[in-house]
Amino acid sequence: MSDDVVKLSHPWVEDVIGNIGIVTVGGTPRTSIEKYWGGDVPWMASGDIHEKRITDVPTRITELGLRHSNATMVDPPAVAIGLAGQGKTRGTVALVLSRLCTNQSVALVKTDPTVLDVEYLFYNLEFRYDELRSRSAGDGRAGLTKTLIEQVPVPLPPLPEQTKIAEILATLDRAIERTEALIAKEQRIKTGLMQDLLTRGIDEHGRIRSEQSHRFKDSALGRIPAEWGVHLLDGLAIRGSGHTPNKSRPDYWNGGIKWVSLADSSALDNVLISETDKEISSLGLKNSSAVLHPKGTVILSRDAGVGKSAILGDTMAVSQHFMAWRCKPHKLDNYYLYYWLQRDKPRFEGIAAGSTILTIGLQFFREYQIAIPQLVEEQQQISSVLSHADGNIQQFIAGLQKLRSLKAALMQDLLTGKRRVSALLESEPKRERLYA
Repeated sequence: MSDDVVKLSHPWVEDVIGNIGIVTVGGTPRTSIEKYWGGDVPWMASGDIHEKRITDVPTRITELGLRHSNATMVDPPAVAIGLAGQGKTRGTVALVLSRLCTNQSVALVKTDPTVLDVEYLFYNLEFRYDELRSRSAGDGRAGLTKTLIEQVPVPLPPLPEQTKIAEILATLDRAIERTEALIAKEQRIKTGLMQDLLTRGIDEHGRIRSEQSHRFKDSALGRIPAEWGVHLLDGLAIRGSGHTPNKSRPDYWNGGIKWVSLADSSALDNVLISETDKEISSLGLKNSSAVLHPKGTVILSRDAGVGKSAILGDTMAVSQHFMAWRCKPHKLDNYYLYYWLQRDKPRFEGIAAGSTILTIGLQFFREYQIAIPQLVEEQQQISSVLSHADGNIQQFIAGLQKLRSLKAALMQDLLTGKRRVSALLESEPKRERLYA
């Protein structure tokens, strides 16, 4: 364990999982035998472990399949541990709250409830994810085994403290789940708004048009309001791109000029991008095909991370993996273009997926059309509504980040004994934990 965990607070003790729990590793019935599959027996695959709290699993085997494999039914509650995989699965844990069996890539740990609270064990092992992965056999290639899991030491505060620690962290998890659900809801609302606003617009009364009360017409991009038009994007904005300076020339880099590259992929799709992972120098700009794009330019990734877009929050250069559009005044609002590209993202992804190389060629963008209200004021109204929806999402995302940071800090303190929950226990009645 880490030094933080080793320095336990009195009266904490330590024991290995094999002494305070039972570890069961599952199995897989032969997939070639049809009668082993599709029954009533819940069978957990390693991919299910990412659900974190397991109340059901999608796959079922038959009683015959159970008998003719190493799969074993285990009663809840238990902690599931991913044993194999070079991805994130190995070392990932979940709290299992229903009776089920697993495949051979998942171990289930049943604890002695007089010594070890199962939910406390879940959080303890979740906190030690990297350590669990490092315990894998064969430098990680062979994965974890039942024996290795049984040898994992666990710090053991008094049982009431374990339960209280688990309760605190579970409360935070519920808050995180609620916030994630709110973000998903707001994103669905925004998606619906984009579909409505970018095909029907806003009338003179501030309402979304309908074909029942307004005139519409057919166009190359489907039905649009009569007042709208379909135009080549090249007729509404000045199209550009970028380049990568020679990476073997240190003097071309770190010169204070912000340069958007594929390294900034995670910063895209958040309306504005104001900072970049890498910078280039004036010399690098001069000795490459990179150019400076002014603040307000709309960019789109046409290679890896295809379809991600943003508006430049500052003067920046971009790599050759991006398209860049400087909207013409009085013709196209840059925020309108950003939201149009956001709505068209599935189309970009589909085009790239159909290519030998995951990219979109320049010819596509030369022919790319968008539907727009003729009045820029209506474009700006549409952008304003969608920007408000984005603002709501960003507020929830900020709250989610704070909750995750708080959970990480509390795990560090509570699961190492740096902070004790003894005072809280003295002021609260005992509670019973109920599991499904």
